[in-house]
Amino acid sequence: MLALTGFPLVPLLIGLFVQTLVTMAAYSVPAAAPAIAADLGVAGERVGVFISIVYGVGMISAILSVSFIHRYGAVRVSQVIILAGIAMIAAASLGGTVLALALSAVLLGLGYGATAPTSSHLLMKRTPPSIRNLVFSIRQIGVPLGGVLGGLIVPPLVLGFDWQTAIGVQVIPALIMLVLLQAVRGTYDTGRNPAHVITASGLIGPLRLLRSLPEIRSLTLAVFFYAGMQLCFVSFMSVHLTSRAGFDLVGAGQMLAAYQISGVITRPIWGVVADRWIPAPRMLAIMGLVMGAMGALAGMFSADWSWGGILLVAVVAGATASGYTGLAFAEFARIGGQENVAEAAGLGAFSQFFGVMVLPSLFSVLVTLSDYGLAYSTMAVLSGLTGIALLRVRPPA
Repeated sequence: MLALTGFPLVPLLIGLFVQTLVTMAAYSVPAAAPAIAADLGVAGERVGVFISIVYGVGMISAILSVSFIHRYGAVRVSQVIILAGIAMIAAASLGGTVLALALSAVLLGLGYGATAPTSSHLLMKRTPPSIRNLVFSIRQIGVPLGGVLGGLIVPPLVLGFDWQTAIGVQVIPALIMLVLLQAVRGTYDTGRNPAHVITASGLIGPLRLLRSLPEIRSLTLAVFFYAGMQLCFVSFMSVHLTSRAGFDLVGAGQMLAAYQISGVITRPIWGVVADRWIPAPRMLAIMGLVMGAMGALAGMFSADWSWGGILLVAVVAGATASGYTGLAFAEFARIGGQENVAEAAGLGAFSQFFGVMVLPSLFSVLVTLSDYGLAYSTMAVLSGLTGIALLRVRPPA
């Protein structure tokens, strides 16, 4: 049935599995943070800097990877992504020092940013436009799936063995994926251009799309704010609920889980909706308005709120602030077209990672200066205004 409808199953699985493996590697360090902190004699919160380094370096690799995709092929670059993950695993598990962990974050970041450009390059030419939003939305499930696997698998391994083993065993599926990618490279890297010259100006090609493709500007701005809003919910929901709404740690964790699960379940649903009924630009605009509204409501959380009311906000926030990514990257692919799909996806990943780096830090500052109400209200206004800006974008015919 999938083959009859032109469903790009193998390219989709490549993008999904590569993203899942490297995301799991990234989030395995925070998952093992208490044991790592105790072993290395540092504050547990400092281990969280690992993710910031991954995303910071990932911003650069998202832009720089595009020329390599054109020359060597998306599957070959996917293998490099896996090798970056293996290098991260080796440095983290064998090094056993703070410096080794920092180096491992840099190594992973060198590959992490290339995940969206490679998968978009593979999928665009093989996906019928009628199911593009669905396919890209399924591919984006790899991000939360990798985070969930890291949270579920790593802590038991830490308790049963040690944190080095918990991180080190991830090299096994990575090596298997490396071999499988080699087996399909001959089929899916046929469009590469070995004569493509990698120059300094070519390495920043994705940024040039901001000038040559006006439609991409609003989308690039949107993913910056939407990704920031997404991470604000993830980073601060538990501490907000325990400190302001009378929740214990377990209850707050359940709300965060509801947020994450909602984002996973709704991604393919939004893909179908965008393919059949409401164009993706309109969907993304609506999502910005709704996640802004949920942010404003979250800023009002207190002990007077009911459990059901907070759950509803968490679920709707997850469906929008976490559920938008598949539609966004499908739109980047559509706007970029066959020739510039990798560049467009690289630009999208760059902007997304930038939002993840900047806005949660701004949120933290606002909480320190005032309270959660001001912080959430600020993010709500930014998301809402972004949604209004997207409403002005004319959907494709």
